Amino acid sequence: MPKFVFAYHGAPEFETKQDGANHMLAWREWMQGLGDAVVDPGVPVGKSWTVSSAGAEEGGGSNPLSGITIVQADTMEAAVTMALACPHISAGGSIEVAEAMEMEM
Repeated sequence: MPKFVFAYHGAPEFETKQDGANHMLAWREWMQGLGDAVVDPGVPVGKSWTVSSAGAEEGGGSNPLSGITIVQADTMEAAVTMALACPHISAGGSIEVAEAMEMEM
């Protein structure tokens, strides 16, 4: 079954600690609801740098990465449906979904 990377962009900001706690509860429920589709729940990430042939630039660009998850799904459309239900979306973030390509290294 194909694997897909969810690349989270944007960092939700909450008015209160309770709002943040409610978001994390919704996140955990969403993640548990994905069940066996979760290959690797991933990690949130800190501030990033962009590295290119021009050198390294602090800040991660205009839409910096904020975390990743790896799931498996039958199709891209199924993976996108999973991502659409993520609380990160309703908190103002976005999720880039890309198929992980099988490749010999």
